[in-house]
Amino acid sequence: MLRRGCIIFIPLILILVLGACTTDIAGNEKQNIVVEKQVGDEDQYEEFNTVTDTKQVEEVRGILHDTHWKEAQVDFVHPPDYRFIYKFKNPNIDAKPVLHQVWISPKKDKLEVMQGIREYAQLPKAESARLFEILTGESLGD
Repeated sequence: MLRRGCIIFIPLILILVLGACTTDIAGNEKQNIVVEKQVGDEDQYEEFNTVTDTKQVEEVRGILHDTHWKEAQVDFVHPPDYRFIYKFKNPNIDAKPVLHQVWISPKKDKLEVMQGIREYAQLPKAESARLFEILTGESLGD
């Protein structure tokens, strides 16, 4: 009886270990950030920039990870100034991207960001400036 339990248990452990390894490999897959800029006054966008530098992509992830997100439904006066998604460099990986929408504050010193459809944050000045610089290659407020 004990042997029969081991025969079932060992393959189950192997499946779990192999599954964890596969997840780790996909989780460490390199990504780009595709940035779109609003054109005109309507909700229309054109591709503006692609962030390909892995360190910059990770820096954006860090900024957004450390942000205090609020679950909220926010109505803005105008569509987002920019929006971006993470896109895997490997074209064989198919994943549904999370849309990030970015508004520049009226004073042009902070960014307001929606992550998905319910998470909202207003970034502090330093993080806003750095995120904007990485996404656009420009200084915030110029």
